[in-house]
Amino acid sequence: MSVTHQLKVVSSVLASSARGWRGSLSFRPTTRQPEQLLKLYEYEASPFCRFVREALSEMDLDALILPCPQGGTRFRPEAVSLSGKSLFPFLVDPNTGRSMLESADIVDYLGETYGGQLRAPRGVRRGGAIVASALASTFRAVPTVRGVKAAASRAPAEPLELFSFESSPYSRLVRERLCELELPYVLRSTAKARWEDVGPPWIRAKYFPTLPVEGRNRLRLLELEGKVQVPYLIDPNTGVSMFESEEILKYLDATYAV
Repeated sequence: MSVTHQLKVVSSVLASSARGWRGSLSFRPTTRQPEQLLKLYEYEASPFCRFVREALSEMDLDALILPCPQGGTRFRPEAVSLSGKSLFPFLVDPNTGRSMLESADIVDYLGETYGGQLRAPRGVRRGGAIVASALASTFRAVPTVRGVKAAASRAPAEPLELFSFESSPYSRLVRERLCELELPYVLRSTAKARWEDVGPPWIRAKYFPTLPVEGRNRLRLLELEGKVQVPYLIDPNTGVSMFESEEILKYLDATYAV
């Protein structure tokens, strides 16, 4: 791993720490999965979009992410046209015909509709959450703001697929670049399904080596590659699939950046 990438990982760890590592565990998994993918218009650095992504991880819900960075032309105008406002996140649920703004309303809706029993904090707790989420974004703003502004790119014919969970420091780096390049992707929520999985993989390997893997997408990843590690990118446009955030970033720039 290069020194530059190590520094990015450190700042990403700080971002996750600022947010209390929310989005690590699927401790309130949904009781039913949507038949059609949820559509989420968002951008990575937004403190409010982060709340919804945390909920997706904790409820074990997948979604089609349609990145809307500042200056973006691929999905941002579409979101503004549909919602009537230049505000994010914006959720569209093709299963119910519902669409909505406001992160707290979206989190409550997902919990009520798909049985995850998750509710957005209100009052003083919400104020504290906003401060913590804004601080997390600040850690990824040095030396340049990441996951905010659009960069020139070639549009893929099909959305990419990313196995990730919100607090993963390595996955965040990949999500930021996908956002900046306006590359749509199916987010496969791969949060940890049991407390023994918390922490670096070597801890589980050393202290809990015989525990079976749990979690819908974690089991799928194990079946695909024989191990559970995020981020894991699948690009149906090229047939490429890969681990390792630094290699994924190089691939995205080589394949889609202009």
